[in-house]
Amino acid sequence: MQVPQQDEIKRLKKKIRKLEKKNSEIRDEMAIQRTIFANERTLMAYLRTAIALIAGGFAAIKLSNHVYMTIMGLALMPVGVLLAVYSFVRYLGKQKLIKRHWQSYEPTSHHHETLYEKQASRYGNID
Repeated sequence: MQVPQQDEIKRLKKKIRKLEKKNSEIRDEMAIQRTIFANERTLMAYLRTAIALIAGGFAAIKLSNHVYMTIMGLALMPVGVLLAVYSFVRYLGKQKLIKRHWQSYEPTSHHHETLYEKQASRYGNID
């Protein structure tokens, strides 16, 4: 190969390494964001179920003249409230855990660089 081509190849390899580092950090950042959004979606699902239980209990009490429906309604309403409380406690606990992981997160760029150097030297591709 000619010298200009080798210089071009080296320049392109350096550019690719920089892009790989950047992509891995973006991927890690997005994984954390997806985890946060999943936690929020779970909270909304719990709250939606809690509201449905409370509304079902209220409807059972108001719309029925049977004693067993009134008892069922009286049982469903506290279950809905307890589910709502549980959902908030669970959400806050998971948020703390996510925040702890976020704070202890360390970008992996330098790890990738070290790994790349080891692999390149093993195959004799040192630039």
